[in-house]
Amino acid sequence: MDATPRAWTPADFDFELPPELIAQHPAAERSASRLLDGTGAQPVDRIFRELPALLAPGDLLVFNDTRVVKARLHGRKASGGAVEALVERVLPPAPGVPHAVWAHLRASKSPRPGSAVRFGGEAGFDAEVLGRAGPDDALFHLRLPSEPFALLEAHGRVPLPPYITHADDADDERRYQTVFAARPGAVAAPTAALHFDEGVLAALAACGVQTARVTLHVGAGTFQPVRVEHIAEHRMHSEWYEVGAPTVDAIRATKAAGGRVVAVGTTTVRSLESAARGGTLVPTTGETDIFITPGFDWRVVDGLVTNFHLPRSTLMMLISAFAGHEHVMALYRHAVAQRYRFFSYGDSMLLRRGG
Repeated sequence: MDATPRAWTPADFDFELPPELIAQHPAAERSASRLLDGTGAQPVDRIFRELPALLAPGDLLVFNDTRVVKARLHGRKASGGAVEALVERVLPPAPGVPHAVWAHLRASKSPRPGSAVRFGGEAGFDAEVLGRAGPDDALFHLRLPSEPFALLEAHGRVPLPPYITHADDADDERRYQTVFAARPGAVAAPTAALHFDEGVLAALAACGVQTARVTLHVGAGTFQPVRVEHIAEHRMHSEWYEVGAPTVDAIRATKAAGGRVVAVGTTTVRSLESAARGGTLVPTTGETDIFITPGFDWRVVDGLVTNFHLPRSTLMMLISAFAGHEHVMALYRHAVAQRYRFFSYGDSMLLRRGG
């Protein structure tokens, strides 16, 4: 933890990234990606399938079991104008509106309340625009004709991040999803978990490493830039999460036995630390807008598997809070020099709390 408090700015979390290091496709095999071991004073270059050897019997790995939905839709207004939608959230049934979503809409002119948008062409469906919704009215409330997840699966496309430039294909449907994805609702993958395959999971079990799960439905806000001068003024996006009683019990047992709680991905970190905001980890379901920056009071997570993040992003701030700002920036300089692959389809790193 950085000893001297300071007024952090986005520039403190900036670094030069050659564009060619932004991974456009995943590694040929999930566990064949590279792993930068940042748990010691000096970085060590490894392969991801070495992870089980870096953990100890009795450690607990916690995964995010969210499932990415085909949240990107293409459609047209009655006037013929093109509309692109990115569904941010599938809403629970409400009186008179059993099937609805919140979505980002891109169009030359925003559709008016009461109008319809046709998604998926002749074989698709009509969505009624009910009005603006969400924080700062940045989203649109859409009424759908039937169950949203089924409609998205039939007519949607994989919502690849904005820095991946190719159109989604069959390989993305498989690889932009974890092997243990279970609960649909995310519009972005929990990318650190993309490196795990059945072989790594079996090796972890054989080493005596336990596993547990949380759910956080990753929203498009994960790509939201920090535009304020001082990060304390940044307004964090909100996401739905759940930390169940079995996971809380597993963490308590791990801690009591002297084991480490290792989060797989920043979404898992945000879930666990949100559920412990009151001082003690408790089963929790709800919304979190937790914004973790240097000086954060950690209560749960001891280790972290994470991908490489965008410069000046809230995720750079989170990992700097976790492992120490200077240590993280040094690791990133090493990763760039050693030509690691960055962002969602890129490589990963292993960190311990405090650097």
